[in-house]
Amino acid sequence: MKKHIASLTSNILNPFLVSAAVIFLLSFESTASVADGVKWSLILIGVTILPVFLVILYLVRTDKITGIFIRIRRQRNQVYALATLCTVAGCLVLYFLEAPLLLVAAIVATLSSVIVFMVINFQWKISLHTAFAAGSATVLTLVYGAAGALAAIMVPPIAWSRIELEQHTVWQAVAGALLAAAIVVVVFHFFGLVGSLRVL
Repeated sequence: MKKHIASLTSNILNPFLVSAAVIFLLSFESTASVADGVKWSLILIGVTILPVFLVILYLVRTDKITGIFIRIRRQRNQVYALATLCTVAGCLVLYFLEAPLLLVAAIVATLSSVIVFMVINFQWKISLHTAFAAGSATVLTLVYGAAGALAAIMVPPIAWSRIELEQHTVWQAVAGALLAAAIVVVVFHFFGLVGSLRVL
């Protein structure tokens, strides 16, 4: 039963769905119309999330990796490389299309996290599940204050699920969460958004 609950938690609150939900929220928060919110959401998801997800599905179907969430550390290297390229492309698209500053900061924070985690992955399999959850909760806290901080309640169950499924150690789960949160704060501070988001 514990394994089943852990598997459900891990599958439902996965990095793809969590990041897509945050993209929708930030897109609508930073724009004045529904049409613009939808536009930025589709652009970001189409450039950064969808290509990575489709490639992972292909690699799973061709038995080149063990699963969507990639249990074996060395198999993650090629996916990290692809994620980096897609996120760079996302940064360029947002820059040339003059996207809202909030979205630019979010994609730069994502790129910074992917690069840092890719380097770490050469020696250690840090948890992306907890990283995306904690990073997303940090972004939502900076944007929505106390209401956004409620998103942090998803971090402990996700961490537990990854540990229970023996995908990560406690330290890998904790490190992923803390490092991602720290990167978000640093990047948003660099863009001058910390403490000023509610006036956008």
